Parts: sequence; structure tokens; C-alpha cells
Amino acid sequence: MRTKEELPECPVATAVSLIGGKWKLLLLRNLKERPWRFNELQRSLDGISQKVLTESLRQMIDDGLAYRRDYHENPPKVEYGLTDLGTEMLPIVNALADFGNYYKSVIDR
Repeated sequence: MRTKEELPECPVATAVSLIGGKWKLLLLRNLKERPWRFNELQRSLDGISQKVLTESLRQMIDDGLAYRRDYHENPPKVEYGLTDLGTEMLPIVNALADFGNYYKSVIDR
């Protein structure tokens, strides 16, 4: 997790630094429903590479927004989910979804 000194002074910039970019928001959207396995996430996010997905998940884990659970089974089973801190971001994701739906309804006229 980053220290306070490593974060921007502006709280909006802090939030954007945690979830900025296309993929982290979409990962939050998926992880809010349930824990996911890596390949499930990759299949659900059209166009994301394995490298970018791995980096995004690692950053979210490092920032305390997501967790990685290794079941220590053979074949390997690993799931990713949201931490309590990550669930605090869900109102932002939900607000973006609401705006996206509203915007679509306005331009359809």
C-alpha cells in the first residue's frame, strides 16, 4: 500500500490514481459481483492482454483494493476479489454506470 506521502494531495487525484485507466474500473465492476479466476476475468474484458491484467491486479492488490486467494490445489486455483477497502469504491463504479445509462438514454432521442 502506498504511503500518504506518495499520494497526491488532492483527494480526487488520489482516487483517480487508484482506479485510473480503463481496465481497473472494469475490474472493479466485475469483482463487485463475486470473486473471479484470472482466466474468467481475461475472457470478460475484451482486448486486455495477460500482461496488463496481471499488472492491474497486482496494483489493485498493492493498493489494498483487491485480494488474491491461492487455494494451493493441483491444478492451481487462484481467485481475485475485492477487499473491504475495494468495496468502498463501488459507489463510484455504480455512479459511473448510472451516468452511462443516462447518457445512452439521452443520445437515443
